[in-house]
Amino acid sequence: MDQTTNAKHVMQACIDASSRCHQVCLETGMNHCLEAGGKHVEASHFRLLMNCAEICQTSANFMLSSSHFQHALCGICAEICEACAADCEKIGDMDECVKACKNCAETCRQMANIRH
Repeated sequence: MDQTTNAKHVMQACIDASSRCHQVCLETGMNHCLEAGGKHVEASHFRLLMNCAEICQTSANFMLSSSHFQHALCGICAEICEACAADCEKIGDMDECVKACKNCAETCRQMANIRH
């Protein structure tokens, strides 16, 4: 596989993972966390969950539009996804969110490291 084809595969995997993470974080926050209450709705956790959903959607949009800034944004997205995964893991009972965030962080790191 040549470098251009590989980059396209990495980008598509990242778009898919970012879109999935956006969906899972938003749905988890607005349904599971609000209904569970307690630690699930503490400001720092809930804010991080919503920030993660938002940056994932924005990252996917930047890649889909071939933005010059997509690689830099993917690096930031990976950091936020890693923080969100750790926080969700700490709170517990959020396995789907942890998995989506970790997967997104991994693909975003790959995307951020592609030389353009």
